[in-house]
Amino acid sequence: MATQSKIKVHYFWLTVLILMSHVAMLGVVFFKGNYETLMYPIILSAFVILSDIVYSGIIKSRKQSVYIVDYMMLFILNMSIIFQSCFGEVSFSYKQAILSILALICCEIGCKVALNYEKLEKKKTYIYILAGIIILSIVFLTGSRSMWIDLGFITIQPSEFLKPVYVILCATTLSMQHRRKTILKRFKYVPDNIILLILTVIIFALQWWCRDLGSLPTFMAVAFCAFISRICYPETKFSKKNIIILCVIGVIGVVCALIFAPSYVQDRLNVDIWADQSGSGYQQCKALIAIAEGGWFGKGAGYGTLHNVAAYDTDIVFSAICEEWGFFIGIMAVLSIVIMLCTSLINTPRSYYHSTLVAGVVAVFIAQMSLNIFGSCNLIPFTGVTIPFISMGGSSMLSSGLLVGFLKASQIYEK
Repeated sequence: MATQSKIKVHYFWLTVLILMSHVAMLGVVFFKGNYETLMYPIILSAFVILSDIVYSGIIKSRKQSVYIVDYMMLFILNMSIIFQSCFGEVSFSYKQAILSILALICCEIGCKVALNYEKLEKKKTYIYILAGIIILSIVFLTGSRSMWIDLGFITIQPSEFLKPVYVILCATTLSMQHRRKTILKRFKYVPDNIILLILTVIIFALQWWCRDLGSLPTFMAVAFCAFISRICYPETKFSKKNIIILCVIGVIGVVCALIFAPSYVQDRLNVDIWADQSGSGYQQCKALIAIAEGGWFGKGAGYGTLHNVAAYDTDIVFSAICEEWGFFIGIMAVLSIVIMLCTSLINTPRSYYHSTLVAGVVAVFIAQMSLNIFGSCNLIPFTGVTIPFISMGGSSMLSSGLLVGFLKASQIYEK
């Protein structure tokens, strides 16, 4: 009973800490924000504070062993709503608020899906079928080499939903590593690995065909984690020769991709952004200038000018945050996501399957954050990838919610 009491106190103070953090941000909006009427700051504050209190109560009403991921989701999502409501002028981002609620629902769905490995393994065929349906939708419903399905009132990016499906397939095929077959009385192989490899090649080719090369490194990161998980799987007996061959093939593939990359990719690799400020280097120049002008503590909520540049709230959102809130807050926002991912180090995943699932989730988040931040800072070519939960985005927000649900499933024990 004593231990249970300590846990309750711990989560109570965690709720207070989250509430105080959001109140401090809202205080900055009220006293230093750029707004014409108090209506929007009041609506924003009411939503954030009320959702903090209500969702904290919902979290504690569940019968789980740990709740850290839930609290971190609450903290990050409401922080994101504050950011998105202040770009250019203080308002209330209804879209980000609705998407945040849907992301929390998707988190619960993802957790339920990934919680029981045995049940999921039996439905592996259906997951492959789902991956096939998403791939076909990209080919036939997005238009000519596009990434989006335009329904008029809403646009959907199918490749975002392919990420959680691919992550979960990489984990569910692990148990088959001991079921090897022999071909030509000499070569041994695992059927599931071959199927997953074919799917990986299709996904890579599809991303290339759609010109969505920004998401390609994300899928590559997940594939690499899946490969390492198979090498380390107990008694898998991967020969050093096979590992070396696969690594050489991977290096050759990367080199060929760089050599034969489309012209627009080559331009991004070689462009001097300061010499082409009105062309290929426009967004990165504006993003760097915004970070510099924001300094450590920013111009103030709503006083930024980056909102006049395309994709300010998605692809270069890190720069937009740094301009208005400062580089310090921008880094803190990113670190909060990293801390959520690191909860799996504190609450050890309860099976090898869940460890692989966590590795895939971490690969997706770290790859996307790195591409967005380093691209905005001109450390790498600009890719146009969002920061999970921080950027405005429908498909990205929902798929990220599913992925965090996988992360949560690896840590909790149902009571």
